[in-house]
Amino acid sequence: MAELETRELEYFIVLADELHFGRAAARLSIAQPALSKAIRRIESRIGVPLFVRNSRHVALTPAGKALQEHGRHALNAVGAAIRHARHAGDTQAHLRLVLKPGGDAGLLSGILAEYAHQPDARRVDILFSGPADRTDFLRDGRADVGLLYVPFDDLDGLAHETLRTEDRVVIVPSGHRLAGHTSVRIRDLEGETLPRWKGVPGGDGTGPEVADVVQLLQMITVSRMIGVLPRSLVEPLPPGLVGIPVADAPPSRLVLAWNEQDHRPMVASFVAAALGRP
Repeated sequence: MAELETRELEYFIVLADELHFGRAAARLSIAQPALSKAIRRIESRIGVPLFVRNSRHVALTPAGKALQEHGRHALNAVGAAIRHARHAGDTQAHLRLVLKPGGDAGLLSGILAEYAHQPDARRVDILFSGPADRTDFLRDGRADVGLLYVPFDDLDGLAHETLRTEDRVVIVPSGHRLAGHTSVRIRDLEGETLPRWKGVPGGDGTGPEVADVVQLLQMITVSRMIGVLPRSLVEPLPPGLVGIPVADAPPSRLVLAWNEQDHRPMVASFVAAALGRP
């Protein structure tokens, strides 16, 4: 079975990203001939060409594209494994919890209080993420547990427990045509301007790009768009805005998630506390 060293895989990934031997060698702080020799050795070991190269350009072969995709995941996994090992070996290590600002549905204080009663409780460091990178924190080992919203966050490779299920509401200015409704349906929103969420798959509305709920609410206040969000993310609403339940929108779930390969007692203890909170 052909095997690659982590260092060789890193050489390949950098060249696959740059598609230029000179730039890749500079990024890796090695001589260009050494990089060329390493790539030839990798191709010989695997048994297929990874690059098409001539005097003017470098391109990936289909085999190269496959190795680029899966090799990047492999490097990330190695990095995460090292970080987890170091963290697990530190008996004084803090537990790191990632969430979006305001993204705890009011549950965090109760969870932390319950966890503090665990005999092996650690100090909890709170990490705030961007709009769509909480799963990256968990997969690459920067965080131990996270509060995610489904279906907005991808749970692939993560274990999880549902903490709360809630409806979604459409947020509109108080003078909007829908403001007096007690509930609406998705078809009632046709023709409305919805936001483009920065970095969020499927967040492809026709309105301005927003990075967080604060920006969204500001844009709704000045009647640039409307928005549909889990109820807990927008309560209480600022003056001048109205939240209306969307009767046929799929429910949202707030989940506690962690890397499915992470079986450390520290993580299990926090999960148990979250599920047993008052």
